[in-house]
Amino acid sequence: MLNLKYLKPNSEVEHSHDDGHGHSGGQPNNFKAYLPAIISFSMLMIGIGLDYFDIAFFKDWLRIVWYGIAYFPVGLPVVKEGWESIKKGDVFTEFFLMSIATIGAFIIGEYPEGVAVMLFYAVGELFQNAAVTKAKGNIKALLDVRPNEALVYRNNNYISVSPETVEIGEKVQVRVGEKIPLDGILLSDKGSFNTAALTGESKPDTIAKGEKVFAGSINMDGVIEIESTKEFKDSSIARILDMVQNATARKSKTELFIRQFARIYTPIVVFLAIGVTFLPYFFVDDYVFRGWLYRALIFLVISCPCALVISVPLGYFGGLGAASKNGILFKGASFLDAMTKINTLVMDKTGTVTKGVFKIKEIKAIGWDEKEFMKYLMEMEEQTTHPIAKAILEYKDKGTDYEASEVSEIAGKGLKGIVNGKTVLVGNKALMIANNIDVLEETETIVESIVLVAIDAKFAGYVVIADELKDDAKETITALHKLGVKNIMMLSGDKDSITQKVASELNIEIAKGGLLPEDKLNEVEVLKQNPENKIAFIGDGINDAPVLAASDVGIAMGGLGSDVAIETADVVIQTDQPSKVVKAIKISRSTRKIVWQNIILAFGVKVIVLILGAGGLATMWEAVFADVGVALLAILNAIRLQKMQWKD
Repeated sequence: MLNLKYLKPNSEVEHSHDDGHGHSGGQPNNFKAYLPAIISFSMLMIGIGLDYFDIAFFKDWLRIVWYGIAYFPVGLPVVKEGWESIKKGDVFTEFFLMSIATIGAFIIGEYPEGVAVMLFYAVGELFQNAAVTKAKGNIKALLDVRPNEALVYRNNNYISVSPETVEIGEKVQVRVGEKIPLDGILLSDKGSFNTAALTGESKPDTIAKGEKVFAGSINMDGVIEIESTKEFKDSSIARILDMVQNATARKSKTELFIRQFARIYTPIVVFLAIGVTFLPYFFVDDYVFRGWLYRALIFLVISCPCALVISVPLGYFGGLGAASKNGILFKGASFLDAMTKINTLVMDKTGTVTKGVFKIKEIKAIGWDEKEFMKYLMEMEEQTTHPIAKAILEYKDKGTDYEASEVSEIAGKGLKGIVNGKTVLVGNKALMIANNIDVLEETETIVESIVLVAIDAKFAGYVVIADELKDDAKETITALHKLGVKNIMMLSGDKDSITQKVASELNIEIAKGGLLPEDKLNEVEVLKQNPENKIAFIGDGINDAPVLAASDVGIAMGGLGSDVAIETADVVIQTDQPSKVVKAIKISRSTRKIVWQNIILAFGVKVIVLILGAGGLATMWEAVFADVGVALLAILNAIRLQKMQWKD
């Protein structure tokens, strides 16, 4: 029913509201949109006043013309839509029901009721469009951060061009308050960025030279320069836009069922209304056609499935918008539903619950001053690009007076070279054994990555390198247990000893390390053999893509995660915070709760008033409430999703 049209990067921002029968309405953001309803309402109130005071001239043809004119502004569009639907072969729509009911009311002389039904229907449409606009607000904010220009350094000058024309490797300048036009790395010493539209986090993010910056972020402090690393179509903001724009096309099972149900339910009610009109002739002694026709018209008005057709998709759309506001991108309403059923969570380690950035945890120099020891080690590590080498080179007291030479890499073991005239070995235990170097026994008990160092054939010490846990990792596991996610498993390609240590710190009972991508997939396939397990997998690497695809819900870390993982996943966490999974579950459950509240409300009220209408105990005014009134209540209930606050 609701559709955010696909947008190319240069296209204008367009929104449409589609009610499922081809009826579209724009956003009611100006007086013109409300004018038809205002005219009809004013004329209806004047007409009712003239009727009440029994004004002499307001009789016969003048009365009919007056109410006919009042009906025209709000009724003609609906009648026209009903006729267009019939021509397309879709007869039993709410437009058809409203048209028959209100025209029938005019035929039997119930002019005010006929105008009122159509007026309130039109008002309901205005409220609905306003609700859609509200629900789209958070998602539209993503469109608003789309960069429109890029200042690129070409021919010894900065020129303004479209972001789509910037090539990888070009230098781009960004001024204060401007948006980063493409993904890249920061060339300036540092920068402060507002990433709220991408991540949902209001706190500015400080980035150092050489670190990644993402398109759509806003530069908060000083003129900076970046080097583009991706084309615009592959940038983070373009990916987000594409995912959001396509999310509304994926309907939930509940939403699809309601629309299918409405197509079956509506014709049944039409034939029941015909029965209400004519069947009493055979069973009632004082049968009056006009009275039973009036009951049938009431029956038709009540039967309109507007509240269901409107509120269910709107509820899911509100859930998608609320999630986007919090830095969580669902690729469709169906995954909101799926997330509510998750009872088993399988997670990767590196980059998911850990930061994926190695840091020096411990330095132990034996017979050497620590700074002197690190000079020898860093000179050797400067000859390699290994992630562990990068961590070592971040040591704060780097020396500059030594230089490595004759450095060679020994496959699978480490490095050998000359520093300051001394022979230096840097690597693992196998390298030490191969060179008859005795190491301390305590190194055997260290589960983290360890770099052993020997200088002039003597063991000189070691450095322990470890990946840090994310700040919210432990509280995430606790919160998931409270939400009923009882089975939590960690699967990692890292060493099993490290995986087990991290799992123990997080209170995860089942953990397996040293796994290849196919091993992770096999573990999930085993879990899937139990039909009671509803599995979500959260990861960030290329090697996680097969498991993301196989899970009931695949969740990818969208900041540091690989493009393959993000494309494969069903849900993307823009902040790389595992605690967002908790928030995603809460938003999903709240969305489903509100959707079912609306379904029960709509059915409950309709059934009661249908029975009263068929028995002659309800007037057209009760019918209006059962149709438009309930729809308005359902819309207001769905809007609550935009106001809710969820703690991680």
